[in-house]
Amino acid sequence: MTADSILVKNAHIFDGHSPDLSDRADILLADGEIKEISTGNLDSGGHHVVDAAGRTVMPGLIDNHIHVTIPTLDTTAFTRMPETYIAQYANVFLNATLQRGFTTIRDVGGGDVGISRAIDHGLVRAPRFYYAGKIMSQTGGHGDMRPGWEVDPSDQLCTCGSYSTKLTRIVDDPYEMRRAVRDELRKGSHCIKIMGSGGVVSPNDPLHHTQFTEDEICAAVDECARQETYVSAHCHPTEAVKRCVEFGVRCIEHATLIDRETADYVAGQGAYVVPTFAVLFALYEEGARYGLPPASQEKVNHVYAQALDGLEFMRDAGVKMGLGTDLLGAQHIRQCTEFTIRKEVCTPFEILHQATAVNAEILMQPDRLGCIREGAYADLLVVDGNPLEDISLLEQNGATLPVIIRKGEMVKCELAVSKGAVRAFSWPAD
Repeated sequence: MTADSILVKNAHIFDGHSPDLSDRADILLADGEIKEISTGNLDSGGHHVVDAAGRTVMPGLIDNHIHVTIPTLDTTAFTRMPETYIAQYANVFLNATLQRGFTTIRDVGGGDVGISRAIDHGLVRAPRFYYAGKIMSQTGGHGDMRPGWEVDPSDQLCTCGSYSTKLTRIVDDPYEMRRAVRDELRKGSHCIKIMGSGGVVSPNDPLHHTQFTEDEICAAVDECARQETYVSAHCHPTEAVKRCVEFGVRCIEHATLIDRETADYVAGQGAYVVPTFAVLFALYEEGARYGLPPASQEKVNHVYAQALDGLEFMRDAGVKMGLGTDLLGAQHIRQCTEFTIRKEVCTPFEILHQATAVNAEILMQPDRLGCIREGAYADLLVVDGNPLEDISLLEQNGATLPVIIRKGEMVKCELAVSKGAVRAFSWPAD
């Protein structure tokens, strides 16, 4: 469906890059793009007009670490859940995420071409959807959720001959890695994620363990480079961060235990990092209530004490940091706490820049996403106030966002619209 043209008038613009708001301007949206920005009065004839009345207009938020198909913190139960139930959870999660002002997300494990097509066909009310498909894990690594006593069930072998789950593919040599990466890219994955270290919710791997050999990591990097995309790596300990960047990984997820020396190295290599504090604080505060096993709770307690130090190291080093949340199950309602936590270290501009322009760079869409400029996608928010002065405006689950526009379509509009009603999100798509 092609959206009607929308003229947003009298807006102070945060463009994703500048630390200052613009003078009042008008923004014309048509055919899903920003067609014109003018500090003069654009002709309102033929357009649906929304008067921002001096409010802030900014790019739609981007969450670059999300899992829309994991309804529970109990990873053992997750493997037994019906796909139909998981799909309904994803539907609710996606819609709620959009209502909170996130107009683009990157699913880095579990999201697939089925969800992507459902969104494209108008069956799901959702943000723009980028996905990494199934995650690559070594046997016994962070993506291998089997208890140590469990025997491999033969009916879970994937096409490359390795154990596979709803979330991961287990690969154990460069050949398996290449074949699995090629298959995920064949199915439309926008990037590939590997497990570069131990993790919190997995049963068998200590956090400080590094995972995959150099040859295995380089195989994934090479395959992605030749298909003009990139590898992202789950890493908690500083050694895992350093070796993955050294071997060509473009983006690091979490980096919770990074030290100052490694932060300087990552910045010097030009790699990206997507810290995820919302999930860490959520698991620390209420993980046990949502079924997080005691062994995983111990891991959470360990990283919780050091995570904000790592954020400060990366900020001081000039690491290109994006923004992600990584929330699982019912805890997805805490998505906007990422802003609350980061302001302990970062300025409002730094956080806004991370959630817009830097995340767009990670998605390889710097001129189309995360910015307000002519030719960019028509994904924008109207904010009741100035988030460059008060980042808490984005902590309120969309309550301070009277207008949310995605792909040039009104997702939410609480302001008066002249020239008739704006065509909103419809189902099914035309």
